[in-house]
Amino acid sequence: MKSVIVWLLLSFAVFSSVFAQASSPAAQPALTQQERNKAIAERFFDEIFNQGKFQTFNEICSPNFMNHGLHRNSTLQEDQAAARMEKRLVPDLHMTVDMMIAEGDLVTVLWTARGTNTGSAGAFPSTGARIEVRGTTIWRITDGKIREEWSSFDMLRVVRQLLSQLKWLLIGFFCALVILLWAITRFIRKLFRTHAPRNAAAA
Repeated sequence: MKSVIVWLLLSFAVFSSVFAQASSPAAQPALTQQERNKAIAERFFDEIFNQGKFQTFNEICSPNFMNHGLHRNSTLQEDQAAARMEKRLVPDLHMTVDMMIAEGDLVTVLWTARGTNTGSAGAFPSTGARIEVRGTTIWRITDGKIREEWSSFDMLRVVRQLLSQLKWLLIGFFCALVILLWAITRFIRKLFRTHAPRNAAAA
């Protein structure tokens, strides 16, 4: 009798263990380096540009971060300042990731930026212009930190979109300048004609 009870208990224990393993969710596979790097790239666009959480810079960027421009490089502090100014100029700035490719420690992102220039910063006035531009950014990400960046976008397109809202103001300014120059020229000619006979008589 005791042997039967022991056999039943062992059978129940084995059955319970098998059932628990079958019903438990499968263990999640570990993320690859490329998947982790893509997640960091997503945070950069969503948190910094879309949400304005500039503290994310310090969380995902290396202190030795370098943005390689065409003619000069920018430090992390300079990149942060540029992002803050862009967000002031375009408060509703929204960056959309159109395509992302990761290989090794590099992540390449094709993105589109959209927003309205309703803010001003320094010498840059508010124009109300709707901005839409596409660009490409390549990041080198190691040990969970962005260390290098290469970005390219059509800056001339942005300038054209801004100027399209200012064209009537610029046309009015140009016309006022032409009228002012014409008035000055006429005044100088009249002044010259007034003094010319006196000079001739004195001679």
